[in-house]
Amino acid sequence: MPVTRRRARIAAVPAVVWQTVADPHQLPRWWPRVERVEGVSGAGFTEVLRSDRGAQVRADFRIGQRSKPRSVAWEQELDGTPFAKLLRRSATIVTLEPDGTDATRVEVRLEQRLQGVSRFGGFLVKRAARKQLDGALEALAALHAAVPADG
Repeated sequence: MPVTRRRARIAAVPAVVWQTVADPHQLPRWWPRVERVEGVSGAGFTEVLRSDRGAQVRADFRIGQRSKPRSVAWEQELDGTPFAKLLRRSATIVTLEPDGTDATRVEVRLEQRLQGVSRFGGFLVKRAARKQLDGALEALAALHAAVPADG
């Protein structure tokens, strides 16, 4: 199962970063391609994404483990979706650790189990995952750099 991990240091305390990463409503602000989030509940949410070709794509997720303010996980619901042709499983885990007095070490991990012919393109999936996670961390860092530490 390809696992992709990316890490960054964010210039905000874990409690502040937690408010962003643990709230699905915040995903359009920092997660690549997410235009909006719908149907948010304690159990899950739906992302409305924009494809490379400009089409809107919907993806449903179940919220998994939440350990405030340390980690949050969500897993994509794949059954009956076009994503099921490519993936057997796709889970995202965000982990936060204090880094000094005013920063947070953030790790974003994407665990994907490929299905069918796509198993042979694991390197392509991993490269795309790295790009996605790097984009998420860059946006998260920029989002928190724009907010003053006292407010």
